[in-house]
Amino acid sequence: MKNLLLSALAIAVLTFTSCSRDEDSNDNNNTVTINPADFKGELLSGQSATLDATQVYNLTGSFIVRGGATLTIPAGTRIEATGGTASYIAIAQDGLLYVNGTSTNPVVMTSGNAVKATGDWGGLVICGRANTNKGGSTGQTATSEVGDLTYGGTENTDSSGVIRYLRVEYTGAAFNATKEFNGVSLFGVGSGTVFEYVQAYKSGDDGIEFFGGNVNAKYLIALHSEDDALDFADGYSGTLENVFIKDAAKAGVEGSNNGDNGAATPTTNATLKNFTILKGSLAGSEHGMFMKEGSGRWNCQNIYIDGFTKGLKINSVAVDPSSNTNVDNGFITFNPIYFGATITTNSEYAGTNTTYITVGSNTGAGNSGNTPSWTTGWTTGF
Repeated sequence: MKNLLLSALAIAVLTFTSCSRDEDSNDNNNTVTINPADFKGELLSGQSATLDATQVYNLTGSFIVRGGATLTIPAGTRIEATGGTASYIAIAQDGLLYVNGTSTNPVVMTSGNAVKATGDWGGLVICGRANTNKGGSTGQTATSEVGDLTYGGTENTDSSGVIRYLRVEYTGAAFNATKEFNGVSLFGVGSGTVFEYVQAYKSGDDGIEFFGGNVNAKYLIALHSEDDALDFADGYSGTLENVFIKDAAKAGVEGSNNGDNGAATPTTNATLKNFTILKGSLAGSEHGMFMKEGSGRWNCQNIYIDGFTKGLKINSVAVDPSSNTNVDNGFITFNPIYFGATITTNSEYAGTNTTYITVGSNTGAGNSGNTPSWTTGWTTGF
C-alpha cells in the first residue's frame, strides 16, 4: 500500500514540469508549466502556474489548486474539458485563482466535445474559510458536495483570489440525482475574494451557487440552467448585485437557510440588488424567486421578473414555517419589485405581512427585460 501511495503522488507531481525557480526568493515559490494537451493534476503549496493564452488547454481530469498555491489565467485563455464528472477545476482552502479576463477578451472554460451539451464536464469549484451553517454551529467546517474538499470556518474576509470576465459553459456533470456540479460552486468563500463579470451558460444543474460564505458578487449571468439559475444557501451573507437570469428549469433565484434545519445559524443574510429574471424556454417550474428551507433574511431592491405565471414561491407554513416566519417578521423584503404581464400570482405567501412587497417599475439588471449593456463583448447565448 505504501508503494502504491508513493506512485500515485509521483504521477500527480509529474503532471507538471518545472520551468524556473528563483533561488533568492524568500518564499521559495516553484513556478511550473502545465501541458496544454493534458491539463490535470495539482498545484501544491508553494507552487504557482500561469497559463498561456495562445494555447488551448485540454482539461482531461481534475485540476486542484491546493492551499498555498496560485493559478493565474490570462485574458483570452480557453480551456476545453472532456470527461464528465472526472473533469473539473477546484480551488482548495488557501489556494488562489486569478482570472484576468477583459470585456473584449474573456477567459472561457467550456466543453471539448465536438457536439457540446449540458453536463459535458464538472465546472469550477472554489472553497474558502468563511462561515457556513452546514453542521449546526458557527465556525464549523464541512466537505464540498463535489470535489470532496474542506470549506468553512471563521475567516469571513478570506480571499480565494480575483475572478473577472469568466465564461463557464456546458457544465453540471452529475454523479447521481443529488450530487451534481454547478457552473460555478462557491463553498464558504470569503469577502476578500473578487467575483464579478461571470457567466454560467448551459449548466446541467444550477448556474452559480453560494454555499455559505461572505463573498460579494456582481455582474453575473446565468443562461439556460437545468435546475436553478442562481442559488444561495447555508448561511450565505453578502451582496449580489447586477444579475441577469434567463431560462431556468426550476427557479430563477432560489435562496435557503439550511436544508436540514431552516432555523440554523449563522442565518443566511443576502442583499439582492438590480436583478432581471426572465423565464425563457425552460419550464421555470419554481417560478421567479423561491424562498425555501428557512430562507434566512433577504433584502431585495430593484427586482424585475417576467415570463413566469408566479413571481415569488414559498411553501406553506406547515411545510416551511421558518420561511413564513421570516416574511411575517419583515426579514424578507422586496422594495421595489416589478412583475411582468404574464404573472397572475405575485406571491404565494399567505401570511399577515402586507408590506413586504412594494411594486414598482424597475430597470432590474440595467435594461428591464432586455439585455443590459454590461454584457457586451464577453458573453454568449443572447
